[in-house]
Amino acid sequence: MPIDAMTSFLIILLVAATTFGTRLVPFLFFPKGKEIPAVVEYLGKVLTPAVIGMLVVYCLKDTPVMAAPHGIPELIAVLAIVILHVWKRNNLLSIGAGTVLYMFLIQVIF
Repeated sequence: MPIDAMTSFLIILLVAATTFGTRLVPFLFFPKGKEIPAVVEYLGKVLTPAVIGMLVVYCLKDTPVMAAPHGIPELIAVLAIVILHVWKRNNLLSIGAGTVLYMFLIQVIF
């Protein structure tokens, strides 16, 4: 369904305003010099690992472990990601290399 130029412009404007708003709101609620509430600091520490854990579970939930290849490509890729991340501490490297390895395994090896 094609949309006209004005509708496209309004959508882009709305997305830009929303993005700007999400960046601005924390500075309004927590100005410089004001102490950050303990619950916000706690959430800042635990939400990132929690979200990554949920993504891992979501990505591996449909892995066929009872049928060939029995989840072997997924296991190899996850181990590579963990090893690379522990070794280099670089999210982009570990996720990128793990993705490339997984794609290679399922398209060439398995």
